[in-house]
Amino acid sequence: MMVAKLQNRVHVYSVEGEFPMFFDIDGRGSEIFPSVYALWRVPEIVPAFLLKGGEVSRFIIGGADLMFPGISVPPEGLPSFAAGEIWAVKVPGNPAPIAVGTTTMSSSEALKAGLRGKALRITHHYRDILWESAEGRFAPNAGFLEDMVFEDPAFLSSRQESVACEGPSEVSNDQGDGAEDEDVTVSVDKMNPDSIQMREMDGRNESSDKIVADIGTLTVADDVSAEGSNVEDQHNFTSADVDALLDKCLLQALYTTIKDKDLPMPGSTLWSNHVLPCRPQGVTLDIKKSSYKKLSKWLQAKSTAGLVSVKEDKHKKEVVLMGVNRNHPDYSAFRPEKRPVEKSDQGGEHAAKESQSNKTLNVVEVYKPSVHVNAIFTSVGADRGKLFTASEATDIVFRYVEQENLVKPTNKSTVVLDATLCDALFKGAIKKGSMYPTEIHKKDLGSTFISRMQPHHVITRGSDSVVRKGALKAIQIMTERRQGNKKVTRLSGMETFLVDPEALASELQKKFACSTTVAELPEIIILHVGLAWLSLS
Repeated sequence: MMVAKLQNRVHVYSVEGEFPMFFDIDGRGSEIFPSVYALWRVPEIVPAFLLKGGEVSRFIIGGADLMFPGISVPPEGLPSFAAGEIWAVKVPGNPAPIAVGTTTMSSSEALKAGLRGKALRITHHYRDILWESAEGRFAPNAGFLEDMVFEDPAFLSSRQESVACEGPSEVSNDQGDGAEDEDVTVSVDKMNPDSIQMREMDGRNESSDKIVADIGTLTVADDVSAEGSNVEDQHNFTSADVDALLDKCLLQALYTTIKDKDLPMPGSTLWSNHVLPCRPQGVTLDIKKSSYKKLSKWLQAKSTAGLVSVKEDKHKKEVVLMGVNRNHPDYSAFRPEKRPVEKSDQGGEHAAKESQSNKTLNVVEVYKPSVHVNAIFTSVGADRGKLFTASEATDIVFRYVEQENLVKPTNKSTVVLDATLCDALFKGAIKKGSMYPTEIHKKDLGSTFISRMQPHHVITRGSDSVVRKGALKAIQIMTERRQGNKKVTRLSGMETFLVDPEALASELQKKFACSTTVAELPEIIILHVGLAWLSLS
């Protein structure tokens, strides 16, 4: 092994006579990354993010960090990862990584942030200084080229154009030229005492289009599959073909995954979670290759055609899907594809639906006998310690009426009150000096009897159930105005219905594409939508 120690404390590890395979960014061994050369030999050594399109790669190889909007999220969702993990970057249709770096946040934090912001802090990428310095030193090594897993002619030709390191006399002459040439000195360990000096070549600055083209032609010799042929076929797609594919994917999504209850829906959510998963397998769908060029223009065109209705969010500058015209001729004439689903997925979906049904909220108002009606329950032999629903309590009082034969013979809709029933219904409720009623209509008997009992309510959600005394309290929603044009909507009373504020906040954040805040006491959720704040407590 050979260790090269750079002036900026970076240690580069390589097999002697070959390309660098690993590098330590601080020289302490705390953060060791594989180089792009190592990732090409073993592409799966670290997990990788897949870019949405090859156009994004020009920013990565230009030195920019990877942002979440540039990542293609698979249909099964964003993979799980923690902050500070080492991930690589790949372009669609090519298993060869082009960059490596560390994640800036965890997957859960990314979802809470709405998949916005920086995803990966790039530490090394294709055609950076580390790449070019190693490429220049080892380009004459024909033995390495034979062992290299990349055998594409375009890649090999680009390697033959690279310039090898100058001799010691040339390096010394360059050092005296001035400050325009940036020199990098590398000191090697005792196994190789000769110092190696390299400088960044001015003539190596190629256009980003040429670099992106080189990346697109890289292939792995051991991974030739039908997917590669599909990618090659996509280069022959015209803008009309892409337009037709867009319409087909949209109609497929409207039939299969987009429900009216999910609307309104941001255009970015529609694209990433619904349209892209409906594209044919192995096909990369790029809106920029269509005649519309932008997602907003495409959706507005579909709105003009009458298939959907959209509205532009002036604060977020994004088109929002508001409705779907399911009576449109294009929608009626379209026949969705039936895609095969694995048994394991069906089982998981069934389990998810079953779990969701088990979490269904169930609220029941019940009543407990009070001292006023205990005599009625005792007379019919009912348990006074039990909770009764409204219908069960009504049945108790009518059983007593039938048992005591209190129905008025001349008017079957009227009940004659005896002393026990009269006390149960009106004792303590009639003002002093007033006469007690002697009869009551049957339609008023049940409600009057229930009003004399103690109200309770039972809340059930899944396996959790709780009984609370008193009437059911509704959730309260209040809107407040903050400084400027900011508004806050507060939601209170969630604990009555066994609602977890954190889970509700996360769901509302995704539903309304806004930020949420939960305070412990009292439990408050605040939604920030542009300049207008929605808050729920």
